[in-house]
Amino acid sequence: MNPTEIEATLQAAFQNCEKAGCALTEQQKEIIIQAIAHQHSLENTDSASTNPLAELTTEERRSFWEYIKQQQQQDRDWKIQLLNDWFMSRDSGKVQFIRDRYGLQWLNRIKPVHIAEYADETEDALRLKVGDRIEVSNGLWEWVQETGPCQREWYSCTVLQIKEADDGNNTTSCIVRLSNGAEYEIQGIYSWNRYNWRWMSE
Repeated sequence: MNPTEIEATLQAAFQNCEKAGCALTEQQKEIIIQAIAHQHSLENTDSASTNPLAELTTEERRSFWEYIKQQQQQDRDWKIQLLNDWFMSRDSGKVQFIRDRYGLQWLNRIKPVHIAEYADETEDALRLKVGDRIEVSNGLWEWVQETGPCQREWYSCTVLQIKEADDGNNTTSCIVRLSNGAEYEIQGIYSWNRYNWRWMSE
């Protein structure tokens, strides 16, 4: 929720208090509004500046990567599966610690870009799926240099299709649609072209 929505919700709550015969004073209202606005500001700053996965121990991260890989091998979204376990009060095995120690708010902070920051540790644990939003580099279709007239630029797009090659090389390609409607096939998405795409930060 943005600050305007938070304040509107609080005002509605204050009106409900008045209707119930337990109206708050103006000073009490102001204290509540300031406290919630301060907390909202802290959460946004923390979420933007820190990777929630940095809060895990090395062993916890290892268990987390194993869980992600296991779910992907079964063509399941790891986060949806974890949430289903929570809602159905099922034990989540090696990642039960996430529910017990970190909770839903922590889980909601995790974005693909956070997992990508640990690419060396995860061995590319997070695989693309149809509907994912990523950014692709113009290095896919033109010669770019880190310094020079034609530099690297990034364009947002949506993954439309994932194709596993049957050539014995286990090469994966995917088709993406850019915001201008153009579609582009990226060969070797996890190998030679891994440098030319990244997870979106939002």
